Amino acid sequence: MGLDDDANERIPVSSSLEEVYGESLTEETRARYAGLREAFEKAYDGRSPEAFARSPGRVNLIGEHIDYEGYSVLPMAIGLDTIVAVSVNEKSGKITVGNTNEKYTSKSFELSPAQEVDTASLHWTNYVMCGYKGVFDFLNESGAAIPQTVGLDIMIDGTVPTGSGLSSSSALCCAVAVAVMHALGLNFTKGEIADFTCKCERYSGTQSGGMDQAISIMGEAGVAKLVDFNPITTNDVQLPEDAAFIIGNCLAVSNKAEGAHERYNLRVVECRLAAIILGIKLGMSMEDAAKIETLKEIEQHVGSMSVAKCRAEELLHDGYYDAREIEELIGVEAFMNVFSSPASKLVLTHNEKGYKLLSRTLHVFSEAGRVHLFAAACAMKVDPAELGVYMNGSHESCRALYECSCPELDELVDAFRAAGAHGARLTGAGWGGCAVALVAKDAVNSVLEAVKESFYASRVAAGIIKQAEVGRALFATLPSSGAAILQTAN
Repeated sequence: MGLDDDANERIPVSSSLEEVYGESLTEETRARYAGLREAFEKAYDGRSPEAFARSPGRVNLIGEHIDYEGYSVLPMAIGLDTIVAVSVNEKSGKITVGNTNEKYTSKSFELSPAQEVDTASLHWTNYVMCGYKGVFDFLNESGAAIPQTVGLDIMIDGTVPTGSGLSSSSALCCAVAVAVMHALGLNFTKGEIADFTCKCERYSGTQSGGMDQAISIMGEAGVAKLVDFNPITTNDVQLPEDAAFIIGNCLAVSNKAEGAHERYNLRVVECRLAAIILGIKLGMSMEDAAKIETLKEIEQHVGSMSVAKCRAEELLHDGYYDAREIEELIGVEAFMNVFSSPASKLVLTHNEKGYKLLSRTLHVFSEAGRVHLFAAACAMKVDPAELGVYMNGSHESCRALYECSCPELDELVDAFRAAGAHGARLTGAGWGGCAVALVAKDAVNSVLEAVKESFYASRVAAGIIKQAEVGRALFATLPSSGAAILQTAN
């Protein structure tokens, strides 16, 4: 495990697909780019794209729901990606967005970066607008010169399945941001892009923590990345040579933006509430406690994670806190002021059950510990079975403490373990999507076949998935490279 300088690097600009994909380049990938070019030319009066930008999906090996709490996570980029074809169109006076998949309808936008994203519509192009706005947000915040807005023609192709927990939304947002940046003649560092795409994706209505964007931009073939935040830095993590990872889609769709106030954003609010209340109970003034944003700040306040966990168990009670109890603890004004963002307001408005603070806190602290144990074990080249123990513990914590699993995910995780995997866990936000399993390399085929039979066969019979689609729902994967630009020769 070694410290990278990824954050200070620039997105590579290549002249060939071989340079972009290296040894992982396939004829299927070549065909995708050719098909994307053809779709672009058909949609935009025969004009060719000036460049392609790609950004991959990811699988999070361990460290779920802790990035927005300031803790390290350990993802790797995967081969599935989003590709954006882009060209400047000075005559159009608008941004026109199409997709090679006909189920995703085209849409045009005005050029103003100040326009709001229509979160009520949940249209897929919201993530396109997030990426576009993010470029200008960064320029404004950094005090850099703002280029003149110009019309852009955009066509998109993606292989990251939506609602799968493999970060299709972030791959799209990042790829668009890179494409827009390149089209406008801008050149940001990877760290800058990862940071502003994390912030701008929140325009879609979700409060993401930064992991998805960081690995999509800074992924590297052959290694996973230990990602730290504020500022974003990465460490290479060499995975065991005799181990492989298998991803399986549980076929329960989980769209992070849909119902976010009941799931993802609710967890973000619960964690911050827990941090603020812990701060008050630990002797902070109400004013200082209200400034706390993450549970990691509580750990820093008390000096260690073990102490923070113990104090949480002493000072927070199990079960739900209702709004009245929270208002008594932190004050009505603070409660409303701290959670004043539109996303947080939706949580407060729709939440009738109350807020679980202790269990969410215990998950965050224990999961943060597992991440570093996993990374350290990789560095010591331990038996992969030990890594499986950490993955199993992670899933149980997500299921029981964070309550972000679902019956389908639990069944798939059990199927992986029964098939001989060292360990398995949900990956992504949860409530559907994918699980990831750690298996011995020489057992990949046997595990794949066993899980096809134990999990997918019944779903094929029930018509939930077609037999021909199982191979896309269940597959082995290796760490992939991150974002890149392919400059075309028109």
